[in-house]
Amino acid sequence: MDKFRMVFQFLQSNQESFMNGICGIMALASAQIYSAFDFNCPCLPGYNAAYSTGIMLVPPLVLFLLGLVLNNNVSMLAEEWKRPPGRRAKDPAVLRYMFCSMAQRALIAPVVWVAVTLLDGKCFLCAFCTAVPVTVLGNGSLVPGLPPPELARLLARVPCPEIYDGDWLLAREVAVRYLRCISQALGWSFVLLTTLLAFVVRSVRPCFTQAAFLKSKYWSHYIDIERKLFDETCTEHAKAFAKVCIQQFFEAMNQDLELGHTHGVLATVPADSAAPATTEGAKEEREKLRGITDQGAMNRLLMSWHKCKPPLRLGQEEPLMGNGWAGGKPRPPRKEVATYFSKV
Repeated sequence: MDKFRMVFQFLQSNQESFMNGICGIMALASAQIYSAFDFNCPCLPGYNAAYSTGIMLVPPLVLFLLGLVLNNNVSMLAEEWKRPPGRRAKDPAVLRYMFCSMAQRALIAPVVWVAVTLLDGKCFLCAFCTAVPVTVLGNGSLVPGLPPPELARLLARVPCPEIYDGDWLLAREVAVRYLRCISQALGWSFVLLTTLLAFVVRSVRPCFTQAAFLKSKYWSHYIDIERKLFDETCTEHAKAFAKVCIQQFFEAMNQDLELGHTHGVLATVPADSAAPATTEGAKEEREKLRGITDQGAMNRLLMSWHKCKPPLRLGQEEPLMGNGWAGGKPRPPRKEVATYFSKV
C-alpha cells in the first residue's frame, strides 16, 4: 500500500507526467480495440464507403473526446474562459496554450487508430474496392459488355471471399494486394506527416516565439497551481468550520444537560474538566477560519473569487468593491464568533 500511495502522490505532483501516461495508455488501448474489433464489410455497392468512413472517423472522434474528458484541465480552461474579467484581465494567448496542450495529448489515441486502420488495409479495401481499375488489373475485354450496376456489384464483393464470384473478371488476390499496398503507403505517409508535425509543434515553434511561449506556459501553470491551492484552502476551511460547529453543538448540549433539560448521568459530569485541553485546539481551528464564520460570508467570498479575482500585483492589494469589502483602507479584523442555537 505504501508503494501505491507513493506512486499516487507522485502522479498528483507531476500532472504532466500523469497525463502523458494516460495518453499513452489510451493509444495502446485504441490499437488493442482495433485488433479485437470484428470488421465486417457489408460488400454492397453504396454501403461499403459509408461503413468504412464510419469506422475511420467515429472511433477517433470518440477517443479524442474521451481524452479531453480525462484531462483535468478542461474544467480549468472552461472556468478561465467564462469567468468575468473583474480586476484580472484574461489573456487569449494563455487560453490558446492551455487548449493546444490538451488537444495535443487528446489527439494521440485518434492518430494511432487512423494509422493502425490504414496500415491494416481492411477499411481501405472495403471503401475503395469498387474503384479498382479492372481494365488494368483484370480482363479488360469483358468490361464493356457489363452494365455499370453489375460491375459495381461484383467489385463490391471483393472484401468478402466467401461470396465473391468475379474471378473470371478480376482475380480477388490481385485486387486485395493492390488496395492494401495503397492503404499501407497512405498509412506510413500519415505516420510520417504526424511525426513531423509533432516535431515542429514541440521543438521548432518555441524557438521563434520563445518570449510568448514562456509567458503563456508560466501563466498556464500559475492558473493551475492557484486553483489547486484555492481548493486546498477551501477544504482546510471546511474542515475547521465543521469541527468548530460540532464542538459548539456538543458544548450547547452539555449546557442543556447541566440545566436539567435532559435526565441521566451525563448531567453530573462537570463541563470545565475538558475545557483547558480543548482551548488551544479550538483556538487553532478558529485561526484556520480566517474570519469567515458564517454561511453567508463564505458564499460572498466564493462569489467574489469567481467574479472578481485579485489582481496579479503582490504588495499592491486593493480592497474589493461591491462584492467583497469596500473602502480605501484594509478591512478591519472580524470577530470570529459562531453561534449555535439548540432546540433540545
